[in-house]
Amino acid sequence: MPPAAFELRRALDGLVYRFDLATDDKGRPGYRRADRDLWIRRHPRLGWIAGSPEADEVFGRPWDVPPEDQGEAPPEGIWVSRKGHKSYVYALVWL
Repeated sequence: MPPAAFELRRALDGLVYRFDLATDDKGRPGYRRADRDLWIRRHPRLGWIAGSPEADEVFGRPWDVPPEDQGEAPPEGIWVSRKGHKSYVYALVWL
């Protein structure tokens, strides 16, 4: 059974985002950010990503774990995100 929640902890300034296991209105499982409608889901080709499940638009992803080595839940460890021209490094930590 996948873990119920995790945090993404930003290395730059310690900012923390919490994600909880959920199902969206289309019945798709994933992890929803606690403070807004942002999801981390398993993409069929890209593995676990923060981004659009309908397209290949990616806002964040694991840094060291290729999609074929990812399990039933987003992998712990280093994640990177992109927002416009900025990138951030996070640690994904299971709660």
